[in-house]
Amino acid sequence: MNDAPTGVVGEIVHRSPQLITCYWDKPEETAEAFSGDWFHSGDMGYFDEEGFLYIVDRMKDVINSGGVLVASREVEDALFQHKAVHEVAVIGLPDPKWIEAVSAVIVCREGHRVEEKELIAHVRDRLAYYKVPKRIIFVDALPRNASGKILKRELRRIHGETEAAFVTDAPQEP
Repeated sequence: MNDAPTGVVGEIVHRSPQLITCYWDKPEETAEAFSGDWFHSGDMGYFDEEGFLYIVDRMKDVINSGGVLVASREVEDALFQHKAVHEVAVIGLPDPKWIEAVSAVIVCREGHRVEEKELIAHVRDRLAYYKVPKRIIFVDALPRNASGKILKRELRRIHGETEAAFVTDAPQEP
């Protein structure tokens, strides 16, 4: 519960008179969310030099790959820059070497095809080596809730239980 220095990512916590006071009939979730008299949003972010807040990712979507934290949103943004990518969700999948392997679940644009190696090369030019996906999984559609939000927990469940193909050209440490 210390303020993060400018430019350093931390958990976004806040409080105000307009904030909810509890989750209906969920005392355990309420206690967790309001720990230390602050509301723990579940978001990660940082302040710039001018005091603007930037949201980086959801805490539960941050991937622990080899002991380094990787924001799934940053990897998604890099993949979205490829012309063949229509939708993408980046998740961490269990891995004996990396703890969690950065894994991208991709829906291609209609009429487009792309190989794993091409996407890996594309992302390698934009991100640090440890952020490059170790696995690329192609699907026809991403699971969504009633409001259209991608269900990453469902992707983790589905693809964490099945053996996803490793990208043979996955990045190695320098």
